Amino acid sequence: MAKKKVAIIGAGITGLTTAFYLKKAGIPFHIFEKTARAGGVIETVQKNGFTYEKGPNSGVLANIETVEFFEELGDRCPPELAGNDANKRLIWKNGKWHPLPSGIIGGITTPLFTWKDKLRLLGEPFRKKGMNPNETLSEMVIRRMGQSFLDYAIDPFILGIYAGDPAYIVPKYALPKLYQLEQDYGSFIGGAIKKKRQKQTPEEKKVTRKIFSTEGGLQQLIETLVEIIDAENITYNCSPLSVQKVAQHHYVVTNENNKESFTHVVSTAGSEGLPVLFPFIEPRKWEPITRLKYAAVTEVAIGFKKWNGISLKAFGGLIPFKEKRNILGILFMSTLFKNRAPEGGALLTTFVGGMRRPDLALLKDDALYDLIMKELAITMKIKNTAPDLFEYTTHRRAIAQYGADSEERFKTIASLELQHQGLYLGGNIRDGIGLADRIKQAHFMAEDIILNEL
Repeated sequence: MAKKKVAIIGAGITGLTTAFYLKKAGIPFHIFEKTARAGGVIETVQKNGFTYEKGPNSGVLANIETVEFFEELGDRCPPELAGNDANKRLIWKNGKWHPLPSGIIGGITTPLFTWKDKLRLLGEPFRKKGMNPNETLSEMVIRRMGQSFLDYAIDPFILGIYAGDPAYIVPKYALPKLYQLEQDYGSFIGGAIKKKRQKQTPEEKKVTRKIFSTEGGLQQLIETLVEIIDAENITYNCSPLSVQKVAQHHYVVTNENNKESFTHVVSTAGSEGLPVLFPFIEPRKWEPITRLKYAAVTEVAIGFKKWNGISLKAFGGLIPFKEKRNILGILFMSTLFKNRAPEGGALLTTFVGGMRRPDLALLKDDALYDLIMKELAITMKIKNTAPDLFEYTTHRRAIAQYGADSEERFKTIASLELQHQGLYLGGNIRDGIGLADRIKQAHFMAEDIILNEL
């Protein structure tokens, strides 16, 4: 262990979580962050009585690694779980919100789907499983369930997670559990029923899929991790930064006039910066990674000290692309978590842009304000009230899109890591895009370093 020394590129949630596990194992490390702060896109702001996020708003306890991560943090930073109202999701159709059904009965009675597709749903367990691993999500859903299920269930779901286009997203890479459900059981419905009947291990029972934040916002998680790993182990404003390979398990990280040697390098950088960061790798070898597409999204926090719109007893509302509105969806943040708005008030977070409307993500100031308030007046029934908070953040490369080219990207990453022992390529270029995905990835990278023989 004493011979190992790890460079971590990036002080976002992946880099900080990797450092957390290395510190527990007693392995020396240093984090290099290009900006002036830790957290990456995670940033919580308090303003005018509201607490809002400029990046991710929540995560899901979707894997055992995330559950155990919070168990290890203990009282230092327990997760704040969303209330039962968060189980209700709303879908916009024909000028009204409708609850997204959660079972077969709801699926049959809801006005979201056509009767033709409701009848087709009865035959879903008997349809053959797909044979094309690069089948798009649109193709899969139409084949198994019908067009209206795509339009009013899956499309808004993908807008909410990826701000993406189901005609581009490939389930094998973007939604592997859904893809595997069909491959293993031949059916979504039949597979879900069979899995529910299977006996769960104690670890599986812990994976509740509850929505989480941390008290006071996700910035608290970042600050806790920085405190645990010690701020002296982070260097900020590291730009330009480059990594040179001397030999296997021997890398030199150069930051301005400083050079330092490491046995391992963990990168959490976005795809666009990798060729400059690792100049010892030929630029052409990066091409399957650097061509990764990202959705541009502007996130808008809107606060009202006195709420006079519709009931907010839900997770939020998603708006199918077919409805031709100018927002992707709205999160009811003051319903999800405590103390996000003054008592009697409301905090909403809405999103514009995405893969199919990137032009809207580039709107600013008055143009953005006018668009958002017009949409909220229609969808949330706000009565001529100016908000007490209106803050927006534009993310030009917000969410990685996992399409058919993902297989080549994943193979390239594996090949580069095999060729350059001690190099780990993490971040959103593989293993998913959610907070739980990032924590799980960091856990496995740290574990591999800990167990790795030099």
